[in-house]
This record gives sequence, C-alpha cells and structure tokens, in this order.
Amino acid sequence: MNKSNDEALVEELNQTYQRITDEVGKVIIGQHKILEHLLIALFSQGHCVLVGVPGLAKTLLIQTLSEVLDLKFSRIQFTPDLMPSDITGTEVIEEDQATGNRTFKFFRGPVFANIVLADEINRTPPKTQAALLEAMQEHKVTAAGTTYTLDEPFFVLATQNPIEQEGTYPLPEAQLDRFMFNLLVDYPTSAEENEIVKSTTSAYEADLQKVATFEDISTYQDLVRRVPVADPVVEFAVKLVSSTRPDSDGTPDFINEWIEWGAGPRASQFLILGAKTKAVLEGRPSPSISDVKELAKPVLRHRLITTFTAEADGIKPDDIIERLVESIPE
Repeated sequence: MNKSNDEALVEELNQTYQRITDEVGKVIIGQHKILEHLLIALFSQGHCVLVGVPGLAKTLLIQTLSEVLDLKFSRIQFTPDLMPSDITGTEVIEEDQATGNRTFKFFRGPVFANIVLADEINRTPPKTQAALLEAMQEHKVTAAGTTYTLDEPFFVLATQNPIEQEGTYPLPEAQLDRFMFNLLVDYPTSAEENEIVKSTTSAYEADLQKVATFEDISTYQDLVRRVPVADPVVEFAVKLVSSTRPDSDGTPDFINEWIEWGAGPRASQFLILGAKTKAVLEGRPSPSISDVKELAKPVLRHRLITTFTAEADGIKPDDIIERLVESIPE
C-alpha cells in the first residue's frame, strides 16, 4: 500500500477512534484512559489484564466495546472447579439415528469468540489458566489431536480482583508477560458517580451504533505494523526496559535496590507497538518518545518483581517506573 493510502487510513482510524469513544460514552461514564488503552491493545494485537475492585463496570465496558465494534463477545467466569475443556470446548459422542453409527463431535467452547473476557482469572488453577494462555499465544486450540484456528481478531481481557486473595492462584510471571498491558481500573470521580447513578437508575437505554467491521479492524492492525518509528524512539524504549534489569550496564542504584527481576524484550516490543498505535489513533503518522513514556506503566508494572526492601519501604512498581522514566535522558 502506498504512502498516501496509509496517510488516509491514519485519518480514517482517528475518526473511527472518536466515534468509538462517543458510542461507548453513551453507556460508560468516565474510564477514558482505560478505553484508550484497550483500543491500543486491540489494534496492536495484544491482550490486557484489568485490575480493579468489583462494581467498576469492567464487564459492561468490554461488552459495550464488542457491540460497537460488531465483534462476538464471550465471558468466562473463572472458578476453582473450571476445567480446560470448559474454555476450549469438548468432544461429545453423537449417534446417527439412521445408521446407528456413533461419532465424536467437537463442541466449541467460549474461547471461540473475538473478545473473550476471562473474569477473575486468578480464581482458577494453573492448568485451566494455561488452556486460555495457550490460545492467546497461538490463536489456536487443540482438542483430541485436531487443531482449530480461532477467529480474528482475537482479544483476551482478563480481570483480577485486588482484594480477597484467599484461595486464589496468581498468574505466574511467564504467563503475565503475555499480556501487553496491566490496567488499573480506579473509582469514578464524584461528578462521574453522580452521572452514573442518574443514568443507571432511570429508564434510559443507549442506542449503540456499530462503528467498525472485522475487515476494518484487520486493516487497522496491518496499518499499525507499517507505521515508521524513528531510531531515537526505539533506543529510548530499549534503554527504559533494559534499565529495569538489576546489575546491567547503566542501571540506576535504586533499581538494584528495589528490583529483583526486570522486564524482558517483550516489554520493548509492546512499548513500540503501543506507541505506534497511540500515534495513529491520535492522527499522527509516527510515534514520539512521549508516547513511550505514557505507556511505560501499563506495559511494565506487571513485569517487575520488587525486592523485599521495596515492599518493606512501601515502594510500588508504578513509583519505580515513574522515577526511572524521569532518569533516562531523551
């Protein structure tokens, strides 16, 4: 595709982004930054973990987004007794009434959707978590020796409740690393909460318009991959990620003190992919260092393992990332 076509596509995506925001805003009040990050992850072909207490409309936001984008939505409530086949699907014996022959037929599970909401993913054992995470990575499901390809786009959003940690199975670091973003869903402001209460306790029903199609999303995902990035932007992202690794060249002293394990190369890739997507969503042809800085927390916060010293001092990953971003020269 030639340059002028790509420029037209950037403009089109920017307008689509505005329309998506307007449509979702008919149902969801506030959460603009969360919506922006969800769309960045979708167009970057990444996945997200959303962390927030119950009742902050996480499920409603994702459901509304799937409706506006005309995508098939599926919600899986993770529980301790959930089995891998409850996610991927199961084989059932079917009998042919005419011949009496019995054959196995595969019934697809809820993972066969475009947007999959894995609700409270840390409530289910590692074996079941792994079934979803394999589908996230491969975009395929294998059952009884047969491989089934998942429909594109395939976008997984996992939620975790930061309270009530008894009897949960935290995602291992290697599996958390597969998620592009870790998003913290916060309480609404007083003004937003007033509006939420008024709209949800009245007879108001939003009339949602579909804004994009499968083909549009696929086109925008391909566009993101073609967006050019200046070398200094890539160098800044790589320097930022490598500086999270203790005892590396040029790592600041506070990192050696507060971080046990830093982020891997996947973080650098997601920082650049996210920066590219953020730029085109805003109608810009190429990302800047400020885009990388803005995405540092959602990309890095779940990839840093803090030391006992940091925990004892009450130092959170976000505090470390903030200080690190300020310490790296552009």
